[in-house]
Amino acid sequence: MLDAIKTFIAELTGEAERRKPYESADYQLAAAALLVHVASIDGDFDEDEKARIQLFAQTRFGLPPDEARALIHQARVSEREAVDLYRFTSVLKRQLDEDGRKQVIGMLWDMAHADGSVHEFEENVVWRVAELLGVSTRERVELRREAREALENPPPMDGPWSRPKE
Repeated sequence: MLDAIKTFIAELTGEAERRKPYESADYQLAAAALLVHVASIDGDFDEDEKARIQLFAQTRFGLPPDEARALIHQARVSEREAVDLYRFTSVLKRQLDEDGRKQVIGMLWDMAHADGSVHEFEENVVWRVAELLGVSTRERVELRREAREALENPPPMDGPWSRPKE
């Protein structure tokens, strides 16, 4: 009887018809959506940035290429539907330890630097995400410096930061 009432109320409010774009425990999708957000916030989501997200999905999340592409597609949809960053950062804060949250900020800085310069909107997003994840200002600035140095001194093309193979 109680289940019937819950179902009835869910149908009245439309909750029964809504599909969640991702499960609340899916930190990979949350991180990928933030990467998509940073990559596209300057109005130019180019092929190098798309390849970089693909690389992160494959190397950092250990996904095969087809699963990485599916994750990125789902991340783009979730990012477009999101009202704010909290939707993603709350998942990350619950699922990741301090080191994991710092790694997300490092990936965001890497993405912001991917096109050769950091746009003020990208910088603002990384700052807000760091605040929401509890990453200190000092750590955020250090992670930015590390991302910039990695860009200035890239590893060999056969290393982990090379363009992913299709």
